[in-house]
Amino acid sequence: MEFKQLVGEQVRKARKLRGITQEKLAELSGVSLSYLSDVERSQRNISLESLGKIIEALRIEPAQLFTDDSIPEDASLNDANDSLRALNILLKDREKEDIDFVLAVAREYLNAIDRKS
Repeated sequence: MEFKQLVGEQVRKARKLRGITQEKLAELSGVSLSYLSDVERSQRNISLESLGKIIEALRIEPAQLFTDDSIPEDASLNDANDSLRALNILLKDREKEDIDFVLAVAREYLNAIDRKS
């Protein structure tokens, strides 16, 4: 995978996880909508200056663009993998007791749904 493709995919992913449209991100970052669209589709090389503006508008640290270490609280999770990744991130630094509690609550909830079916 080319680096510009990786950057484009990560920008799109971060934008979607934040629940921001391309139009809104373009407005927040001060780059044009067509430029942002081209970057996300790997049609254009992004300048470091523009990448910095986009990262700032997404309110993430630069390294977060290339990791799954942080999903904002108000993230829009579009599929099960996004949700599972968000749950894993939320729980990864918690005490075992906290994780066990969340797991117990999830089991009870799912058992209740299964009983209704």
